[in-house]
Amino acid sequence: MKKILLSLGVVFFASANGFAQNIPMDASVKTGTLPNGMKYYIKKNTLPEKKVDFRLAINAGSILEDENQRGLAHFMEHMNFNGTKNFPDNKLVDFLQSIGVKFGQHLNAYTSFDETVYMLPVPLDKPGNLDAGLKVMEDWAFNATLTDAQINKERGVVLEELRLGLGADKRMSDKYLPKLLHKSQYANRLPIGTKEVLENFKPDVIRQFHKDWYRPDLMAIVVVGDINVDEVEKKIKDNFGKYKNPSKPRERKTFDLPNHQETLVAIETDPDATNSMVQFIMKDSDSYKPDVTVEQYNQSLIENLATTMLNNRLRELVNSNNPPFTFGSVYHGGTYARTKEAFQGFAMVKDGNQLSALNVLLEETERAKRFGFTQGELDRAKSQIMSNMERSYNNRDKTESEMLVDEYVRNFLEQEPMPGIAWEYEDVKQFLPTVTLAQTNDVIKKMVKEDSRVIVITGPKKDNVTMPTEAMVLKTFDNVKMADLKPYEEKAAIKNLVKPFKSEGKITATETDAKLGTTTWTLNNGAKVTFKKTDFKDDEIVFTARSLGGNSIIPDNEYNKTQFAFQALTEAGVNGASKADLTNYLAGKQVSVNPFIGGLTEGINGRTNQKDLGSAMELIYAYFTGLNYSPEAFNAYKTKQSAMLDNMLSNPQFYFSSEHAKFTNQKNPRFIGYIPMEKDWAATDYKKAYDIYKEKFANAGNFHFYFVGNIDEAKFKNEVLQYIASLPSSGKATNFKDTGYRSITGDHTKVYKKGKDPKSMVQIVYSGDAPYNEKEAMALSALGEVATIKVIEKLREDESGIYGGGARGYMGKVPYGNYSFSLSFPCGPENADKLTKSAIAELQKLIDKGPEQKDLDKYKEGEMNDYKTDIKDNSYWMNAISKNQLDGSDKYEILSYEEKVKALTVKDLQDAAKKYLTKNRVIATLMPEDGWEKAAKKTETSTK
Repeated sequence: MKKILLSLGVVFFASANGFAQNIPMDASVKTGTLPNGMKYYIKKNTLPEKKVDFRLAINAGSILEDENQRGLAHFMEHMNFNGTKNFPDNKLVDFLQSIGVKFGQHLNAYTSFDETVYMLPVPLDKPGNLDAGLKVMEDWAFNATLTDAQINKERGVVLEELRLGLGADKRMSDKYLPKLLHKSQYANRLPIGTKEVLENFKPDVIRQFHKDWYRPDLMAIVVVGDINVDEVEKKIKDNFGKYKNPSKPRERKTFDLPNHQETLVAIETDPDATNSMVQFIMKDSDSYKPDVTVEQYNQSLIENLATTMLNNRLRELVNSNNPPFTFGSVYHGGTYARTKEAFQGFAMVKDGNQLSALNVLLEETERAKRFGFTQGELDRAKSQIMSNMERSYNNRDKTESEMLVDEYVRNFLEQEPMPGIAWEYEDVKQFLPTVTLAQTNDVIKKMVKEDSRVIVITGPKKDNVTMPTEAMVLKTFDNVKMADLKPYEEKAAIKNLVKPFKSEGKITATETDAKLGTTTWTLNNGAKVTFKKTDFKDDEIVFTARSLGGNSIIPDNEYNKTQFAFQALTEAGVNGASKADLTNYLAGKQVSVNPFIGGLTEGINGRTNQKDLGSAMELIYAYFTGLNYSPEAFNAYKTKQSAMLDNMLSNPQFYFSSEHAKFTNQKNPRFIGYIPMEKDWAATDYKKAYDIYKEKFANAGNFHFYFVGNIDEAKFKNEVLQYIASLPSSGKATNFKDTGYRSITGDHTKVYKKGKDPKSMVQIVYSGDAPYNEKEAMALSALGEVATIKVIEKLREDESGIYGGGARGYMGKVPYGNYSFSLSFPCGPENADKLTKSAIAELQKLIDKGPEQKDLDKYKEGEMNDYKTDIKDNSYWMNAISKNQLDGSDKYEILSYEEKVKALTVKDLQDAAKKYLTKNRVIATLMPEDGWEKAAKKTETSTK
């Protein structure tokens, strides 16, 4: 299936050298098929070093379930973590954690309609780990034990996962899916299944599913990492080739999403819906066939160019001062069914505006269909695609294994071509310049259809909001067809963001740090620039700039009037150029620059590459010196934010978080809520926020800039002197301050009621002031990870009461010493009290006895596993070297982290538990509204 493209991303590429030529297979990947039909993909890749990524792909999912098996493809995925031949009961997760693999974060799996995929990254720092990883894959493929006891025990966990999906979106999708998936088997085979089947199926039913579909000829194993390819191939042949297919295998059928003459319309509302949306689908007439020839690749590239241009127009509307929707996009790509692609559009809108948003999506598509695109648009789209391709090609030798394995899985499951990045780059470089407007214009005409259309409109049910009727929706198509549209008018492109000027910038001091590999320049305006040259990526530079102060030094009355306006400031653009102008100017450039005003700092975050470093510096300079003032842009931002946020409190989980935050922050006058309500917008002073920003960014001498990546020092120096050294500086230093406000202290128990579905959430938090202690901070963090292991073992594996949950421990140093330890999990309301007691009992064990050594060892292995990857990541280094400026911590902490983790003891964690988990406990529980028991019975009936 083609990759779905919402705007920019990885693209399909083509070559102009011979249309009949087939797309080659990447020669660096060893592929093969065992005599039993099982396929394999093996590639040596050393990023990250001493690690290997495994995937087991099974070409079977929920679509193949019999009626009495609904939900069992997914249930089978669960069972592979609950007992196999070589890892009985829950020993698999236990073993993998012992070698540094974290459950959920590293170790995972998913089940969809047509496939089941298991994911396993394994560190290769110890002998035998490679063989162990292969043994796990072998067991997943063929050796699930599927005992009655384990199956019955896992029912509760899977039912809890089903519970998580309940809510407004589920109620609405149950009503519109029969139209979206009209006359298709997919409508009746959602992977989560039905409550009735999950509760009542006999163990032999899932064993039959496993016997039918977990077989070699429907499987592929993918192995990518720091390995010997020939050695791995031999092991695969020896270990996986011995398994047989059933003597009479069931046919692996494919299922279609049928076409239809009529336009189907679904309009659904729910009182608890949090946003309003509209979606259209125009199904292709023919069944989808994967790209095989270069000509087909070419066509996919042309399609990508066309939808990129159309999305650029939609983005321009979103960035205008009168946006028709908060977000809108179109694409041509996959549907629920592998056999069907479609031209599809989507928009998120303000309540009641779904019909007008649909009209805009269809009008812009019709405009492109009638009049085509402009040469300027095509040139920009080409540069966008070429820029993304260059980034991938330039970093081709530094591509992470996890990116490669997923591509090979798609090749097996969907026959997506995998020619390799070098071939793709050369192809697109040759073919892209030859694409004409006539070709892209023709694509749009073919995508738009008058049959096999489905429209889905959803939103909250409100007395003051009138939803459109089906007749009104259908009439929209006729209106657009007859509309008096004009060709798209392209605005003049800006030549540059900053008028050329001669810089007088100088470096007044240079300091190097051999241990960190950094160089720091002090500039004539007082700004500091620290940079670290790395080879972690061959074409990536990440950066941040920070000044101390943030909103902590804004007086309370001013802060409450401005806190929601700060994120809107960049909507106005810079130096007279609008945000839309800016987007067009940066098309084809790898530049991201984002100013911010945070709690304790103000600054800029971003990333770029060597080629576009100058443009990034130019934009940094513009945000410091030339931010536009535009009340119109601010009002447009408010409109879009209101469309996204106005109904958030209808969501029980968000309501719970919001109301509980009000309770814990009741003594803090600066806390007025997580999101702005209508009264907050009315009180917001955009001009004041703008003035605060201008004042903070007027003093470059208070800023420290950090750059990490493959930096060309000579070029970098020129850009620093031209732009950063030329920034204005007032000479006035600032620092953050402690406002003095604190969350409530003491022990509290709160219950919040929201929602009709039988869903609860429990949150247990210990927090307060405490002098910062580095050793205790590490112990508290480790305690959170260990507590997560124990809570999953107890509440999920032993009691089958939750699907997921976890704990986190933290100590902060600024603006005052503080600690926080939180534990949370979703569950059924009938079990909330019991599970809360169980969770607290697990914490009490940590207080009384400390953790088991084996669990602390699991934490250490997991941290070391992550650290060895992180230490070769540009962003990780950037955050590490900039941390000292904020909190004065040891700047060499990144180099000593490993030994400090290894030094942690059971006693350290127990001491932290005794000190911090015995007071200031707040237990907050979300419960459904009164009468939920009746609603639960009604829900149970509807899912049968």
